[in-house]
Amino acid sequence: MTDNNAKRRFVTCTEMDRISNLAENLIDSILEKLPVVDAVRTHVLSKNGEKFAKNGSFGHNGFIRITNYIFNYLKGPRLKLHLHIPYMFLDSFQEVNQWISSLSRDGVRELILTNSNQRYQLPYYLFHCLELRILELDNCIIKPPLEFQGFLYLEKLRLRNIEFGANLHGTIINFPQLKMLQLFECTNVYNFKIKSTKLFQLLIRSCPDATLLHLLHSKCLSEFGIFIKKPIQGVERVNLASLLSNMPCVGYFVIDGYFLQFSIAENIPKWLPHPTNSLKLLYLRDFKFGDLYQLQGVLCILRNSPNLRRLDVYNQDLPNVYLDVKPTIAYLEASDCLDQTLNCLKIINIMDVERSRSLLLFIKLLLEHSPTLEKISIRPRATVDV
Repeated sequence: MTDNNAKRRFVTCTEMDRISNLAENLIDSILEKLPVVDAVRTHVLSKNGEKFAKNGSFGHNGFIRITNYIFNYLKGPRLKLHLHIPYMFLDSFQEVNQWISSLSRDGVRELILTNSNQRYQLPYYLFHCLELRILELDNCIIKPPLEFQGFLYLEKLRLRNIEFGANLHGTIINFPQLKMLQLFECTNVYNFKIKSTKLFQLLIRSCPDATLLHLLHSKCLSEFGIFIKKPIQGVERVNLASLLSNMPCVGYFVIDGYFLQFSIAENIPKWLPHPTNSLKLLYLRDFKFGDLYQLQGVLCILRNSPNLRRLDVYNQDLPNVYLDVKPTIAYLEASDCLDQTLNCLKIINIMDVERSRSLLLFIKLLLEHSPTLEKISIRPRATVDV
């Protein structure tokens, strides 16, 4: 073999990729001049093609042109669509409305729409997509027509940054097959009243008015999580005792300290009308060990969860924020503070720990009442001098 042949090697597609190294305005100019089918295929030629598409480098006309091509030339029914509307100047969402209209005629079963533009008011065509099984929406306004009765086959609904219209107020929407519901950063959630007897997972995050969501009659609910992430006022309180009593099958309970404090009545009962026998994992975020109300709330849950196996707590006590911890310490030092043995508790994880007497007393309390404990993990905050 000659030296030249010895040095011969294969050149990979990545090494041949020269498009990715060009300036984005140049790439934009090239793509605008390509035939549509070739522009669509640029993700094969360029390792960054997908990134440019997501960032809107095709420009308004390029984005509309390519998407129209896909809708017009793909044969057969379109049962699944993931549509990302990139950040670009749009006079209207007229073309997007047309795409959704065509989907409603196809009997689409999965629709995932993420919108990086101004908030998009969904057209009435969406509510004609009655075959939907999965629906995920981001940055939209939902105002269904008055005659809308619900999605009868929908199994998963994930909504982020959604505004619910006032025309929903008082109307109960039917989701007989819904199993998973996730709401993130939505507004006017109190207008969203649904009936879902098969729901087993409900996750709510940063929806300040979601406490009136009429869902907790769902007897199949086994995974429930709610983070409000900041104190809220002017919204009807949820009673913790009633909340737990209405979730007889919940096994995975995830809440933050703000919601825990918000849902505590003035007089927290030691014993609930019905114990939460199904609860196996309790996960607390943004919990303040020095806050008496939050502490009483978590002890109420522990006392009434005879089958709890795991407790995870993320501390939010801050050294520079004043909190009167004397009532909390006095409460923890009382002999009947917990008054219940946690016979099934196996694992305890406490994260972001700051040095505090209330925290040490809480750990001591758990150790005294957990005879079958197998593992306890205590992780200090990065700024703490161990």
